Amino acid sequence: MSSILTNNSAMVALQTLKSVNANLQETQSQISTGKSVASAKDNSAVWAISKVMESDVKGFKGIQESLSLGESTVAVARNASETVTDLLTEIKGKIVAAQEENVDRAKIQTDIDALTDQIKSVVGAAQFNGLNLVSGTEDVNVLSSLDRSGSGNVAASNITVQRQDLSSIAGTYGTTAVTGGDLTALGSLNGSASATSGAQAGLSAQIQITEGTTTGFAANDTFSLTVGGSTITVTLDGTEDATGVATLLQGEINARDIPGITATAGANAGELVISNTNAFAEVDIEVAATLGDTSGSAGANIEELNGSTGLTQTTGTIAQRAETIDFSAAANVSEGDGFEVTVAGTAFRYIAGQGETMEDVARGLKTAIDSNPPDGVTTQVQQNETTGAYSLAIDYDNASTTTIALSASTGGEASGGLFGLDNLDVTTNAGADSALDNVETLIQNSIDAAAAFGSAQGRIETQSDFVGKLIDSLKSGIGTLVDADMEEASARLQALQVQQQLATQSLSIANQAPQNILALFR
Repeated sequence: MSSILTNNSAMVALQTLKSVNANLQETQSQISTGKSVASAKDNSAVWAISKVMESDVKGFKGIQESLSLGESTVAVARNASETVTDLLTEIKGKIVAAQEENVDRAKIQTDIDALTDQIKSVVGAAQFNGLNLVSGTEDVNVLSSLDRSGSGNVAASNITVQRQDLSSIAGTYGTTAVTGGDLTALGSLNGSASATSGAQAGLSAQIQITEGTTTGFAANDTFSLTVGGSTITVTLDGTEDATGVATLLQGEINARDIPGITATAGANAGELVISNTNAFAEVDIEVAATLGDTSGSAGANIEELNGSTGLTQTTGTIAQRAETIDFSAAANVSEGDGFEVTVAGTAFRYIAGQGETMEDVARGLKTAIDSNPPDGVTTQVQQNETTGAYSLAIDYDNASTTTIALSASTGGEASGGLFGLDNLDVTTNAGADSALDNVETLIQNSIDAAAAFGSAQGRIETQSDFVGKLIDSLKSGIGTLVDADMEEASARLQALQVQQQLATQSLSIANQAPQNILALFR
């Protein structure tokens, strides 16, 4: 049936043409914009994802700038630490030269003072855009990442760079005292917070020579004694009694001139007292006898060692002359914890910094005491080979007595990592000796600082490289979601153009169909 009111063929042709034109317009848009999803109406889900990723890319570009700034700041601090290490090494060379007594120590001290001033100049100038990582103790955070969770929450991640204080400030002692068991848990002198020391003649061991109950000593009987690494052996002629043996051993020991070791006769028959006057060295001791007659209790034993009675043994150790503050191997040290040692009425303080240990505390207190030691006071840091705990040994070589006391506090301001640098003094023998030990601590602190900054700089560089690659990956992913396939779009364009022409022609033919009805009315 034909109708002049309804042209179904034309309507179909028109709809086809509209569809072809819409597809053609979409393809032309893809070619002109380069995107298959250029707006939310093209594909709202994909468009939303792409916009979130684009915002992340923008954020990571900002992170790259933050990492570049952080890397430059850490690089300045690392270079400063390395320079300080080199300057401290030069100072060490000067201190070594000052160990000789026939050198001009005053001129050497002038060189050390100049190098000290140069170190302070380096530390003060080691800033980048106003941030100095070798001064102070507060951590510095470098923005390193934006972490997006599955729920869409975004959190910033940071690389924490610890400041390495290379100043020489003394710090501020806290006002909150540590007392009682809390104090002795940190460190103690003979189990308490204080000890009396003085007239340091040395500690001793008492050797007891005993004769058999049946006969005396016989010819060719031998006694040997090892002390301070030297072994003394005496052979008897058969006329000696216990006191005579002790006298022979006494003479041999004193004739050897063993450093810090002296022998004297005891109060009782057959007693020999061996004293150790070495300030910071224990002395091992061993006795033995080879006898023809071993009846009864004949022989030799260490009856008294370091003040402990009732011992019956043939080996032992004479303790060092110094008093020791034994610090706990298990106690934690927090920034601002202050430690004070009082020697000969003078208080010496060190305030711990961030991440420090009891070893740092012991070395800091040693540096403080060595900076202005009372007359006759020398110090040494020691470590227990069994427990790993550190001790501060203090020798008071003075005829008077003094109380050595330890106290502690919290809430202070940390001493600088180069604490004691200003007090290196080689103008005296004692000063040159202590300076040689203390400069090693300063060098190790600067080396540790340079190593810490080097590690942080390496991490920042690695993160910066990763962020750069991450940005490229995100861009590629976004492109995969929204970019148009230009080869496909080109082929579709040509096909749609042909379809458009055919649809137009088809519509034209369909529109001519009603005209054929006119022929029926002619």
